[in-house]
Amino acid sequence: MNQQLKPLTLKEIKSLRKPLRNINTEHKENLSSLEKLAVWITDRVGTMGFFFVIFLWTAFWLNWNIFAPESWKFDPYPAFVLWLFISNMIQIFLMPLIMVGQNLQGRHAEARAEADFEVNRVAEKEVEAILIHLENQNEIVLEILHHLEGIASQFEKKPEKT
Repeated sequence: MNQQLKPLTLKEIKSLRKPLRNINTEHKENLSSLEKLAVWITDRVGTMGFFFVIFLWTAFWLNWNIFAPESWKFDPYPAFVLWLFISNMIQIFLMPLIMVGQNLQGRHAEARAEADFEVNRVAEKEVEAILIHLENQNEIVLEILHHLEGIASQFEKKPEKT
């Protein structure tokens, strides 16, 4: 028989494992309240619902100040100075918040990727150990088969006594 690779035992494989971590829980627990607020705002602003709210607000504002009676208009056409000011203030405040939230989400994604890599690395070692076990079992089965073939050929060569 060939020199066999010594496969890892089940106990050795289990000792290589680190306890599983819930990256999502760890990430949420490590965020400060301001970081949680930034992620919350980033999650809400990046939705179609927010887009529709802004779109409807803009459409209402512009239409009101174009088509309403003169005495009801508060932001005269065509400049819409108040609307531009409010829109720019929203953009100025949301831009850094969204960037902070995206950085935090990126950090979370990186932590998940590292955890996935660690799980895959351990799984690769376990699969390798399983393959070594299978190779050893295959060699043993082949030895048994050759032994049985040898026994069978001995019975075929002996003449029968009558």
